[in-house]
Amino acid sequence: MTRAGVTTWTLLVLALAGAITAAFVFLPRWYAESNEPVAATEPAAAPATPKIKARLFYLSEDGLRLVAAEHEVPFGESTLQQARRIVEAQLASPAAPLVSAIPQGTRLRAIYVDGNGEAFVDLSREVSSAHPGGALDEILTVYSIVNAVTMNLPAVRAVQILVDGHEVDTLAGHVDLRRPLPRNASWIEEPMVPVVPATTEPLPASPIPNGMAPPRDAPPKK
Repeated sequence: MTRAGVTTWTLLVLALAGAITAAFVFLPRWYAESNEPVAATEPAAAPATPKIKARLFYLSEDGLRLVAAEHEVPFGESTLQQARRIVEAQLASPAAPLVSAIPQGTRLRAIYVDGNGEAFVDLSREVSSAHPGGALDEILTVYSIVNAVTMNLPAVRAVQILVDGHEVDTLAGHVDLRRPLPRNASWIEEPMVPVVPATTEPLPASPIPNGMAPPRDAPPKK
């Protein structure tokens, strides 16, 4: 082998050795950096749903009257939305010792508020088919709903209960439901006053939900 060949071979060996040395020198640093734990990003907390305090109504201990209980319910931007939240809360099964006057399984199908301050609450058929019957029980069922809406929303002066999208004469043969009913504090153990002062300002009529018969004297659905 010539001197030039030896020199070239020597330079190659030295270059290879240098590359290997550099790899061992920088590898630990690179390896450590690439394996550092990455801090988990905390998901942004969902904004809390605003709520209001509402008076809901349940059976008294002797079952002869209604008693009021204060609950927090989601805030509604409009009278219609707030009425929906209140009725949904009233239909929900309460925690003991409270007992609902409304048959279990009853659901809110739709709700409508007209410009005269009358609300039309459309309930599922269980409110009638699962009702135990009896004049007093029917009265307490009806006025737990009517009072919950009218006493928490003074802009609503009366409530008519519908069943499965239709107007009905009664739930169980005793209380006339063919017209909107105003609040009735006489069935409350301790008569309550409205949460806020009543207003006489007219309400804009809300759209009639699909599947719900227009209330009597209501403008036809467009």
